[in-house]
Amino acid sequence: MQDTLRSSENPEFKRLWWHSRRGMLELDVLLIPFLEEAYLDLDAGDQARYEKLLTCEDTDIFEWFMQRSRPEDADLQRIVDIILTRVQPD
Repeated sequence: MQDTLRSSENPEFKRLWWHSRRGMLELDVLLIPFLEEAYLDLDAGDQARYEKLLTCEDTDIFEWFMQRSRPEDADLQRIVDIILTRVQPD
C-alpha cells in the first residue's frame, strides 16, 4: 500500500500533498518534505494527527513550528514535535 500511496497518481496522496501546501513558504518547506519523506513511516495514529494538523490555521501552525506557542491539543503537539524533531535532530 505504501508504494501506491507514494504514486503521484494516487488521489489520497495528491489530496494530502495539496493540503500540505500552505499560504506561507515557511510552512511549505516543512510540510511538503515531511509528507514526501516521513509520512508513510508514521503509524496510523500519527498519520491521522498529521491530517488533523492540516485542518489548523496557518498562523497557528507557524507559531507552533517557531516554538512561540504550543497547541492545547495533545495530538497536535505530538505531530508538531515529530516534525520538529525531524527538522532539528539532536
